[in-house]
Amino acid sequence: MPTHPLLCGYYGEHNLGDDALLAALLAQLPAGCDPLVTAFDREEVERCFGVRTVERRRLPAVLQALGSCDALVLGGGSLLQDATSFGSLIYYTALILRARLAGLPVLLWGQGLGPLRRRRSRLLVQRLLPLVQGITWRDTGSAAMAAGWGIEAPVGSDPVWSLPAQRWQGPGGPIVLCWRPTALLTDSGWAVLLQALDQVATRLDRPVHWLPFHRQQDTGLLQELRERRLVPPGLEARSRDLQVENPQQACEQFRGAALVVSMRLHGLILAALAGAPCAALSYDPKVKRAAEALACPCTDLEAGAMAMPQAAALGQSWLSVAEIPPAPATINQLRQQTGVHAELLHHQLG
Repeated sequence: MPTHPLLCGYYGEHNLGDDALLAALLAQLPAGCDPLVTAFDREEVERCFGVRTVERRRLPAVLQALGSCDALVLGGGSLLQDATSFGSLIYYTALILRARLAGLPVLLWGQGLGPLRRRRSRLLVQRLLPLVQGITWRDTGSAAMAAGWGIEAPVGSDPVWSLPAQRWQGPGGPIVLCWRPTALLTDSGWAVLLQALDQVATRLDRPVHWLPFHRQQDTGLLQELRERRLVPPGLEARSRDLQVENPQQACEQFRGAALVVSMRLHGLILAALAGAPCAALSYDPKVKRAAEALACPCTDLEAGAMAMPQAAALGQSWLSVAEIPPAPATINQLRQQTGVHAELLHHQLG
């Protein structure tokens, strides 16, 4: 059976969510596997995970590295999509075709499918999926899209749910934010969120910690909102930026939080695994689906300004879950639903 798979994903891009996916994937690999991992910041990935890497942004180098591997695993996230660019979809198409021409098995592990906004993208993926030897999806929407093309495969929860659950230690702790810039929010939309946050922080009398989940995209958001004069004075006095380097450090912050309000999908999942009370702001359907599975409050930013609740109502919804950890039974169920992803790896690589 294959023992030297190439694990392909957005690893080492300074996004804690993608690194959490890598941690989950490595933990589910069968014993004896010696993986090679595509990574942007190779030094950081090698230091944090103890794996060999290849520069993920250099397709020729990845194709060459694939020649020394005996399987290709597309690991987590939504890699078969064209929202990033059509070029991104071509990148993964090239890897799949190269692997199949060499007779190597291709696995889609815990994948989301799409968005596929171009007709040519949909046609391309329809032709790619029959070439794959094993698939597990992370959501029912992806599974339904593939089933419409005649590809049936099991569905599990997001693979990050497979990481260990922890005991919450946050009564009396700070409010932690995993917020990101988004074109879905105008100044008036941001003002509603910040006013609601100010009300909650004042009522609980807690500091507010801004945790950039994606180091490049999210760092500096607090300062940007300050410069736009959107942060209420009381909230500004309570706020400070945090810096964490890996998912484990993020979980330590979440374990001590009275409330985590996350726009980031894996920020929400890691917070729940840490036992922290959670609320979500959904800029993408994947966040809304995770919030529904977790049964936590969720504000759908994609619904537009007219659907945005008033600051007082939003603040009250966050207060209603502050210092109330998620139900352990819910967390356990979501963790158990990741078993299909491990079964795929053990069946194909074990």
